[in-house]
Amino acid sequence: MDKKRRNFLIGTSAVAASASIVGYKKTLKQAVTMSTDGEKAKDPIYGNSYKPEYSYVNDQFVPNDDFKICPTTCIGCVTQCGVRVKIDKKTDKVLRVFGNPYNLLSSDPWLPYNTSIKESYEILSQNGKFEKYRSNVCARGNAVFDKIDDKFRVLKPLKRVGKRGENKWKEIEIEQLIDEIVNGGNLFGEGHVKGLKDVRDIKTPINPDEPVFGPKSNGLCFIGTTHEGRFKVVVNRFLKSFGTCNWAGHGATCGLSMRAGEAAYLGNFKKYPHLKPDFENTEYLLSIGTPPGQAGNPFKRQGKLLARARSEGNIDYTIVSPMQGNSDMISAGSRSHWIPIKPGTDLAFVMGVLQIIINNKMYNKKYLSMPSAKAMKALNDVSWTNAAHLIIQDKDGFGKILKDGKIPLVLDATDNTLKSSNDVIQAVLDFKGSVEYKGKTYSVRTSFNELKENVNELSLQEYSKECGVSIETMQEVAKKLVTHGRKASVDCHGGTMHTTGFYTAYAVMLLGAMVGSLNYKGGMSAGGGAYKDFIGKKYNLFAYKGKPNIKATRIDRARMSYEKTNEYKNKLAKGENPYPAKGNWFPFTSQLSHHILNNSAEGYPYKLDVLITNSSDFLYGTSGSESKMKELLADPKKSIPLFIAVDPFINDTSKYADYIVPDSVLYETWGIVHVWNGYLTKCNTLRFPVVKPKQATFKNGEPIEMISFMIALGKKLKLPGFGEKAIKGNDGNWYPLNKAEDIYLRAFENIAMDGTPVPDATDEDIKLSGIEDYVPSLKRICGKNWRKTAYVMARGGRYEDVEDSYKGEFLAHQYKKPVQIYNETVGTTRNSLTGERYSGTIKFFKQRQVGGKTYDEIYPKDKYPLTAFSFKSNVLATPDANSNNLAEIRFTTYIDLNPKTAKEFGLNLGDLVEVASEYGKVKGYLRYRNGVMPGCIGVEHGLGRDASGAENIVINGKTIKAIIRRKSGVDINKIGLLDPTAGMQTASDFVCGSNARHAIPVKIKKVKGV
Repeated sequence: MDKKRRNFLIGTSAVAASASIVGYKKTLKQAVTMSTDGEKAKDPIYGNSYKPEYSYVNDQFVPNDDFKICPTTCIGCVTQCGVRVKIDKKTDKVLRVFGNPYNLLSSDPWLPYNTSIKESYEILSQNGKFEKYRSNVCARGNAVFDKIDDKFRVLKPLKRVGKRGENKWKEIEIEQLIDEIVNGGNLFGEGHVKGLKDVRDIKTPINPDEPVFGPKSNGLCFIGTTHEGRFKVVVNRFLKSFGTCNWAGHGATCGLSMRAGEAAYLGNFKKYPHLKPDFENTEYLLSIGTPPGQAGNPFKRQGKLLARARSEGNIDYTIVSPMQGNSDMISAGSRSHWIPIKPGTDLAFVMGVLQIIINNKMYNKKYLSMPSAKAMKALNDVSWTNAAHLIIQDKDGFGKILKDGKIPLVLDATDNTLKSSNDVIQAVLDFKGSVEYKGKTYSVRTSFNELKENVNELSLQEYSKECGVSIETMQEVAKKLVTHGRKASVDCHGGTMHTTGFYTAYAVMLLGAMVGSLNYKGGMSAGGGAYKDFIGKKYNLFAYKGKPNIKATRIDRARMSYEKTNEYKNKLAKGENPYPAKGNWFPFTSQLSHHILNNSAEGYPYKLDVLITNSSDFLYGTSGSESKMKELLADPKKSIPLFIAVDPFINDTSKYADYIVPDSVLYETWGIVHVWNGYLTKCNTLRFPVVKPKQATFKNGEPIEMISFMIALGKKLKLPGFGEKAIKGNDGNWYPLNKAEDIYLRAFENIAMDGTPVPDATDEDIKLSGIEDYVPSLKRICGKNWRKTAYVMARGGRYEDVEDSYKGEFLAHQYKKPVQIYNETVGTTRNSLTGERYSGTIKFFKQRQVGGKTYDEIYPKDKYPLTAFSFKSNVLATPDANSNNLAEIRFTTYIDLNPKTAKEFGLNLGDLVEVASEYGKVKGYLRYRNGVMPGCIGVEHGLGRDASGAENIVINGKTIKAIIRRKSGVDINKIGLLDPTAGMQTASDFVCGSNARHAIPVKIKKVKGV
């Protein structure tokens, strides 16, 4: 430990000790003497703490039969760690949450999978082994279980009795709710509303002039939240059976720009993979806008591994962000570096670093010159790029890669002749000129040459001025990256959610290409994958008789090219310029939830009839929703005629619903989740009800929740794939789908049987994991494999052992597709509004509207002198507004300003201030924060609610009073921007359409108020 860090720790300990004595003398005295001012503690040693889960009597392990300890998944945030929950058997109450020692998101290293449940408890109570396998949860994970009993929880189906958004409801029976939404009618005295049975027309075109848009059944749209284990079932069992292509999650407002940019880099717009550092062994980490342990995903695992690496390992890391996050601190000494940067200018910084690396030839030339998988194998490498592939520059075929059939052509570096890439070990990397192929001359350039030219469009001085980072700092970062080479890693995530985020994420990943760290130990990983669950050895749970094969266009205009529409073709036939289209299209974007309302209101590509959401709060989560989206949702005639929310709480979005279907919370639900990334081995985490759901039930006793509701709705509509003989086993037999367990226990069985099947669970395993109640269902559904299925349930999932992470200096699970220095799909696509061709490799752009005007032009500094950004909370999260426990940890949020900037505007700590953009205003209390870039405003995301208990709710004429704290704090999304050049959509990334919630030009002033 260096001297600076040691002195810091000693100093802080002394300060903490003296502060605690001075401020809490009375408390300290009481603690020492066990005296009390109120009710006496239950125990003189343990106070009012709960009794232990187990104990040792005569060296024998003895479980406490008052409790059961069950494995499940936390949904306190999108990381979804594996946990164990302590449940009081008498009250069925969750008392405490632990980490699951088998789960790699909660432990590192994690327990060998063949460890018995009893041994897992014994190991965690032994010195030496406890320290090694210690499993924990974050502050959020051990607090949010109180949501289960929140007074604002919806327990019975609700129907609105006032106008949308008034929060006036009446309880109805679930059978009535289903009947009304299926059959439609004059449901609210506001005119006829079309029901689902009339919407499900899989033959009639929804727009006769545009057959490519698909059938009328696309009038149904579903918006979920994070992939918390049920989304795939809803999509593949209900939505596809209904005949709609319209579904979306939360990605467009969370990290889509990162996912899209990395999908371009990895050449896979179908599966949208992304990369994360190998934190265990990386020697240099460059993190852009994503401080590990505070942001990114999995944040808890990243934080733990980073803490270990900087205390025990050999890591040097740099965080580039407008705000100093929790990852950078004095205690880390010289290993930790924070580079303050202007919000939304990360692209300029990365372009500068790339320019230094490329112009000084600091890149790994041998790696970049490998043009094929054959060359990679010949050189004993584990990834390769298309850096030497030739891009056609002629008008005919511009942007396409020159190929012989499907095989790219390259110039062989040994003789400078044109050959198949499969026949070349080292190709010419930097070339621009002409080549001849089959008697035709082509003007071409290599992917690397285009990258080099693009990064040199601006000088280093210009890049430095744009981002506020010195040239010397850029040079230092470049040097560290290439020095550590294949043990260097880069990362980004939600910090790229601005109008140029796509190219920013792409650029960050290209830093990794310069050193070739993909698939290397200490480098970059695409994740460890998962065991086969819904489609596996025993069942294909997404295949069923009568499943429609619908080819259609999504309501958000994602995954669809404008050039395939009749709108485009008709303009060409008339000799007109086909651009602009009526609206923007996004052929390589996965989904855009924040475009759905606007597109439906405009009827382009068509209008929706019904929207169903599941725990989705897209109004709260979307920057700019305040200006227009609320208006569209509030009026049934403008955008969504029928809105059904499946939600355990009435949030900022579901308060505008027509009906609310109660849903399960946390540990009451079924699910299978895969780790987002940041892991190296196979992992499936399971969730099944470990406490009895509190909400009302169907007549068959099933609690009303998302899956049971979809099953009941499917059966009512007589959709294929529901009821008896709905599930076909790979043995040829048919099985029913009447309950959630019918599909999930079979998916668990698939996991258990994948590859080498797991062992059988013992009776002791079953008892100690609290799954005894599932034995009858396991026997009924899984037959002879019931104990193997119980084995994965008892451990909360299936996890590959930590020893399987590496093969020598390489990762065991490797990404196989080539890295795209130039992405042909992007480079041959045009913006459907402007007609401009996207750059197939990175290119510098300032923050801008889709139409091309920059924010500098639209929002001048004399009017909007500051730039606002949001930052991820390490405590608060969007789904956790209904946790009172969290208020004990983080009561409210503020408007954070550097003291220097505050002084410039005549503002002081604690002032009530108003921050305003062109499209909205928010008020909040000013907090000084030296770790905020001068000239910027930072806001922690998570509070400032308009629902979830922040307002009164009237049910059956009775008022449930609001909790003021939930309305406190600041919601920065209320000052989000709109884009007039894109039909007044919320401001978005001009390439992939993701919601732009950073780099907002604003002004600030002090205001009066309480």
